[in-house]
Amino acid sequence: MICLQETRAESEQLAAEVREPTGWHTVLAPSSAKGRAGVAIFSRAEPAAVRTGFGSAEFDESGRYVEIDLPGLVIASLYLPSGDVGTPRQDEKERFMKEFLAHLGDLRERAAAEGREVLVCGDWNIAHQQIDLKNWKANQKEAGFLPEERAWLTQVFESGYADVVRRLHPEGPGPYSWWSYRGKAFDNDSGWRIDLVVTTDGIAQRAVSAVVEKAPTYDQRWSDHCPVTVSFDWP
Repeated sequence: MICLQETRAESEQLAAEVREPTGWHTVLAPSSAKGRAGVAIFSRAEPAAVRTGFGSAEFDESGRYVEIDLPGLVIASLYLPSGDVGTPRQDEKERFMKEFLAHLGDLRERAAAEGREVLVCGDWNIAHQQIDLKNWKANQKEAGFLPEERAWLTQVFESGYADVVRRLHPEGPGPYSWWSYRGKAFDNDSGWRIDLVVTTDGIAQRAVSAVVEKAPTYDQRWSDHCPVTVSFDWP
């Protein structure tokens, strides 16, 4: 299972081997704003159902959320807005968070009624704790580490969801998954852990490993994020 964020492309813009790779079922949810956002899921198993968005009049066409049903599972790819303090972008982020928290509760209940576990994978654009970013003191008033954003993630984790990577790596610091292109952030490992695999408790307990696959060198990176790979002992 592969979940992607910031795909920034329409289906017809992708080469066939990317759009429909052999052995994979592809679900694409581009943004209605060309060249913005976009999420995708690549699954070895054919989805029983696909849902784009989460019932939001404002955000369902924004290319920020898609979910699929598989046997025993709901898999979702999320790209939460990054925000920017003091601008409309932060207001947008807060509106998204409010609606999405309600969706997470509804999703957990519906999935449980259907005998499914839930995995929401993606760019959550919030560092939860001090150990989730290198320079936490300097970022306490910045989007991504605001007290109200961190409290919102706490609500998520107190409502039947788990941060799987943190469960497997409880000490920190990191492991970071995003480094600014500015300065020497990558070389100094001055990063943020904002790419999360958030699951219901049943499958969280079956996670056996989590690896944040940081590129060996700056020249070998192909994004300001890196892949987060979690393995589960799952039928």
